Amino acid sequence: MSAAAGRAYPEFPGAVGISELTAYPWPTADDEHGGSPHMHLTCTEAYVVVGGRGRLQTLSHSGPTVQSLEPGDVVWFTPGTIHRAINDGDLRVLVIMQNSGLPEAGDAVMTFPPAHLTAEGYGSAASVLDTDGEPSAERARARRDLAIEGFTDLLRQWERGNHAALDDFHRQAAALVSPRLAEWQRLIEDGAAATAAAALDNVRALRDGRVAHLRDASVQRIPSPPHTTLGMCGFLHAYDPVRRLGPDA
Repeated sequence: MSAAAGRAYPEFPGAVGISELTAYPWPTADDEHGGSPHMHLTCTEAYVVVGGRGRLQTLSHSGPTVQSLEPGDVVWFTPGTIHRAINDGDLRVLVIMQNSGLPEAGDAVMTFPPAHLTAEGYGSAASVLDTDGEPSAERARARRDLAIEGFTDLLRQWERGNHAALDDFHRQAAALVSPRLAEWQRLIEDGAAATAAAALDNVRALRDGRVAHLRDASVQRIPSPPHTTLGMCGFLHAYDPVRRLGPDA
């Protein structure tokens, strides 16, 4: 795909999304530091650790796990994995996310207590905007703490043998994202599916001895994004909005 298709840059390889993450250093109620536990429903996510150290705490129907995070480590997890980045010291990660901008289109649900996992309550609990409509670190900490409260209860229920609590969270998360499924389908069809189809077209062309597509070769570059955003796990430099919308995104 090209800028002529409405994007400032072509897709990243494989139509992934890329962000630089500096995990939050803020202390938590359980004597840790880090970000908000959450789950993706459609996208696999990968961490490439580039600095510092930390842990990835997860919960799925395989049970709870903790993965150490050291420079050079690569850890990835599939949809349905509740995950939490714990910062043990200047943890910095390159995040590679399946399906390009899909998480920015809502493919992430934080583990708030059930009372907040409703169409009416989730948006206000998840917002990082203050009363003036500006991003607020205080609001980001508040939603992080609320997500840890719900995650801690899910872990407690699992340890008691109540695995149905995790199923209940899955169902509530699915209900929250259901209004966005048509948009997600379009993003996947225009992104990952289209790039895969183009690669297969190239294979067919080469099999037939055709090389015209090689004339379209190009080199792209995006500098480090100028803006830092308040992500779920930490401070983000997100490259995909720049790729899709241009350097002023």
